[in-house]
Amino acid sequence: MSEIEVRRLSAKEAAASLDALANILIDCVENGASVSFMAPLARETALAFWQQIANSVAANERILLVAEDASGRIVGTVQIVTAQPENQPHRADVAKMLVLSAARKQGIGARLMHAVDMHAQQAGKTVLVLDTVTGGDAERLYERAGWQRAGTVPNYALMPDGRFCATTFYYKQLAPAPREA
Repeated sequence: MSEIEVRRLSAKEAAASLDALANILIDCVENGASVSFMAPLARETALAFWQQIANSVAANERILLVAEDASGRIVGTVQIVTAQPENQPHRADVAKMLVLSAARKQGIGARLMHAVDMHAQQAGKTVLVLDTVTGGDAERLYERAGWQRAGTVPNYALMPDGRFCATTFYYKQLAPAPREA
């Protein structure tokens, strides 16, 4: 496996990475990932989605992490949605964990999820939640990363081809970030 670096993108970097992020989203949808979009996913739709995410990063509503290969190409991404209701300042949602199909099975997802824990802790988040397609590969990834299954909702979403799919919800408790002396 080539060297992979996981890093946080600034709003400016996110805006400059729209094409690469759109490529990952389109690839994932084309390969059957239920990630809120239907197939075929138009490039304009993917670009508009990532522009909204870049705007959200600029507004400090979320953290955008990417995994880059040795050549600097983005091969994976995940988001930490930090903007939560007033009574949930300690919580964040993990969203759009995506890895290019050609780059899977190389530990990129595990590296991204490790970075999620670190960045969420630094942001003062101690409870994380996410959802994923029931029975998919992501379930094993999340469980190996210490996530706890909360429950499953049948027919919660659609696969990109229009079939219903069940969704499993997960949570993870994090220790508060250590305070600097």
